[in-house]
Amino acid sequence: MANVVLVVDMVRGFLEEGYPLYCGARARRIIPNVQGLLEQELARGSTVFFLCDHHSPDDPEFKMFPPHCLEGTAEAEVIPELARYHGEVIPKRRFSAFFDTPLEEKLSQLKPEKLIICGVCTDICVLHTVADARNRDYKVEVPVDCVASFDEKAHHFALEHMEKTLGAKLTSFRVSRVKLPKFEPSEAVLSGETADIYFARTIDILRHEALNPVATMEVFSSRAGILCG
Repeated sequence: MANVVLVVDMVRGFLEEGYPLYCGARARRIIPNVQGLLEQELARGSTVFFLCDHHSPDDPEFKMFPPHCLEGTAEAEVIPELARYHGEVIPKRRFSAFFDTPLEEKLSQLKPEKLIICGVCTDICVLHTVADARNRDYKVEVPVDCVASFDEKAHHFALEHMEKTLGAKLTSFRVSRVKLPKFEPSEAVLSGETADIYFARTIDILRHEALNPVATMEVFSSRAGILCG
C-alpha cells in the first residue's frame, strides 16, 4: 500500500503577503521542505491531495475571521511553488479536511498505509485534520518541518497534542534525508549546523529508553527550529 499526502491550506491566501490571513515568514520557510516531501512521495507512488480553504461570500466562518479564500479568487489557489506537483485539489470550508468533503470516500478506496499531513496552520486546520484522521484509525505522520503557524506557542502545543494525545508520529523531512552520525557530540558539534541531527537522534534514544522526548527541548533550545521549520 502506498501513502497519501494531505497538503493542508498551502494556498496563496495564507502563504502570500498582502492577504488578511497571511501566516508569515514561518509558513514561507516550510515551502522548500514541502516541495521535497512531495517529490519524494510522488516518486514512491504516493497519492497527493491538496486540501484548500474555500469559502462562499456569506460563510459563517467570517464572523470569527475576516473574509478570506473566497471561491473563484486567487486566494483559494494552491501556491505556484506547489501547483506543478501532481495532486488532486479538494476544496474545504472548515478546519478539518474531512468535514463535508469527499476525502473520506477517496481514502477508503485508496486504503493507504499511512497519511502524511503537512501545511498550515499547525494549530488550526492541520491539528483538526490530524484529529479526524486518527479518529478514523489512520496511521498519521506529521513532518514537523513541513508544518507552520503564525503563532509559535500554539504551533508547539499542537505538535505535542498530536503526538501525546492523538497518537500521530512526529517526523522531520530534513533529518530523514540525512544519515545520522554516531551519537558522540562534542561542544563544537552541538553549536554547529548538525545540531538538528543530534537533536533528532536524542529524541530517538529517549523514546527507546521510555523517557519523555520533550525534555530534550531544554538541552537543545537553540535548535528548536527543527520543530518550527
